[in-house]
Amino acid sequence: MRIPSLSTESLARACSRRPWRTIGVWAILVLVSIGLIMALLGDALTTGLGFTGSPESERAERLLEDRLHGEEKAREVVIVRSQTLTVDDKAFRELSGELYRDIVALGGDIVDSVFSYFVFPVETMVSEDRHTTIMPLTMAGSVVDALDNIGQVNEVVRRFQGEGDFQVLITGLASLSDDWMEAAQSDMETAEVIGIPIALVILVLVFGALVAAVIPLVLGVIAIVIAMAIVAVIGQAYDFSTFVINMIAAVGFALGIDYSLFIVSRYREERSRGRDKMDAIETAGATASRTVFFSGIIVMLALLGMFIVPVTMFHSIAAGAILVVITALAVTLTLLPAVLSLTGDRIDSLRVPFFGRRSGEAERAGGFWERTARIVMRRPVLSLVLAAGILIAAIVPVTDFKLGSAGVSTMPDHLESKEGFLILEEDFSFGLVTPAQIVIDGRIDSAPVQAGIERLTVLIEADDSFYGTPELEVNGSGDLAELAAPVVGDPDDEEAIEAVRRLRNDYIPQAFAGVDAEVLVGGATSSDIDYIDLTGKSLPLVFLFVLSLSFVLLTVVFHSIVVPIKAILMNLLSVGAAYGLVVLVFQKGVGAGLLGFQAIDKFEAWVPIFLFCLLFGLSMDYHVFLLSRVRERFDQTGDNTGSVAFGLRSTGRIITGAALIMVAVFSGFASGELVMFQQLGFGMAVAVFLDATIVRSVLVPSAMQLLGTRNWYLPRWLRWLPQIRLRE
Repeated sequence: MRIPSLSTESLARACSRRPWRTIGVWAILVLVSIGLIMALLGDALTTGLGFTGSPESERAERLLEDRLHGEEKAREVVIVRSQTLTVDDKAFRELSGELYRDIVALGGDIVDSVFSYFVFPVETMVSEDRHTTIMPLTMAGSVVDALDNIGQVNEVVRRFQGEGDFQVLITGLASLSDDWMEAAQSDMETAEVIGIPIALVILVLVFGALVAAVIPLVLGVIAIVIAMAIVAVIGQAYDFSTFVINMIAAVGFALGIDYSLFIVSRYREERSRGRDKMDAIETAGATASRTVFFSGIIVMLALLGMFIVPVTMFHSIAAGAILVVITALAVTLTLLPAVLSLTGDRIDSLRVPFFGRRSGEAERAGGFWERTARIVMRRPVLSLVLAAGILIAAIVPVTDFKLGSAGVSTMPDHLESKEGFLILEEDFSFGLVTPAQIVIDGRIDSAPVQAGIERLTVLIEADDSFYGTPELEVNGSGDLAELAAPVVGDPDDEEAIEAVRRLRNDYIPQAFAGVDAEVLVGGATSSDIDYIDLTGKSLPLVFLFVLSLSFVLLTVVFHSIVVPIKAILMNLLSVGAAYGLVVLVFQKGVGAGLLGFQAIDKFEAWVPIFLFCLLFGLSMDYHVFLLSRVRERFDQTGDNTGSVAFGLRSTGRIITGAALIMVAVFSGFASGELVMFQQLGFGMAVAVFLDATIVRSVLVPSAMQLLGTRNWYLPRWLRWLPQIRLRE
């Protein structure tokens, strides 16, 4: 029996000939996915960092878990404040007492311990002006349990909010994480509200018909839903970062819409040439679908670069993005042909006047894009210098590039946990919730270790970046101790990071010189330091991996070493310009207020790597679509100038529409409140815009004109390479 070959053309043929069966399978998948998301997604997400190696913070945490107090617990602080009353007033005592009793009544399964000044009269729990008191509490179970249960504590706290002139708030690891996830969800909804309508308008303008415009949006939503369901299932065994949801939505909309746009456009083009419906679907499957498939492979391979970073957050974000690329490919390569088979020419229903020309644009000379290409190619040196100069000027701010981590202080002000953080920081120290955990592994009762602890305590007390006197806790066997030193300020701020770096690099070596003990620093700030340092060290390796892989793939596709080198250099220019503009706007604050962004003195550490990997994959999409058309024409005519003009005119309108859709989607994400998504959305939108305008419209044609037939040079010793022919 002959086994049919599997190709994009055969997939399109099979699915278009059995449209109802194909649509039925996808409908079942969507319904099952919605159920899985509702049942499982919440348990699959985490706001924590994890490391695949053993940095100092990880080793310290393991020692504490194994030999002192077991699995880490979430610390929270309930704050009671009055503008008029002090803790010495009866009404203050009564409200605090009732609040304390209600929290205790939640039971040991929810709250492990809670302390009140009115039960344990420790003056450090009262502010200097005596208008504020705190109730430190420890959540029961693991941090994951705390995230599940913090809502019940929040309900108790909110019952007392607004009584008289009292302000009652809670802040801490679990409550901040809960609010952070809520803010991330809100940002995703904002992105959808802004990005989807703009994308629909662009699709209507490109297609000139409402039905044709809606189909890519629907397919994008389907890809996102199924990818989220897969994450929900895998997440039962492997935790995903909460950011993965936003990444799936951004990448899913951008790619799902773009891929559908290219295939639908090719189908409509073939119908305008007189092909019948089924032939048009199969031709689109053999051309546009094949290019879409290869482009999706490039995006996925670029995202694999994130697995080089030994931080699990990168792995989960990359895995989520790869999953949505796979689902977007699956939807466009199978469901879309079935939909086209059923809609036929009705895809052009609800037409918009003056837009959506259908007939053979690729075959007609002239038009905006060909005129642009020929103007550029008449003065290639000037065009190249001007375009490259603009991009290089945008790259200059990268000299002040600084990796960091957006902390509590960057969260939206309206969140109650952020408000509690500000009060706690003003009157006490947020370090009470996230102290530096100094782990001493050795005989704690020995004279040298005791002397080392005393010397370290003196050094810490003399440093204004630490709050109060460190507290010592020793395990039962006396061979491990934790010295908890609260750090002043946001644990992710530069002041806290520098304080813990001094602790690691200066104070501990000085205090424990010659002492037979291993001393490590754990805690939130220490974990951030390891995250930032490991990310910075991995960045060059990620670049090298993605660039090398892209070079090999493009060499195989275009049988040229010049095209890959040129494409890589141009993409580096657009990525570098995006980095530079992010630094200019966010780190330097130029135009941040005007654009509605929050200025911050750091580049969120995961954003540059994700931006590079995703953008490199996406920009290679446009190069593949454009250059495949150029190479196809060059093989037919041998005319370099005419081939470049043909490639630009035949792809210009569609690629511009696709780029504008990506700009709209990522601008929607930049409109959220979390600064990390503002940086990512702005960086992606700017880079895609630059790539679709300056790079593709000016740099590509000018460089190809200057190089002439050398564009397609392949050394003799590489001519054994296979060639993948792509036809758009």
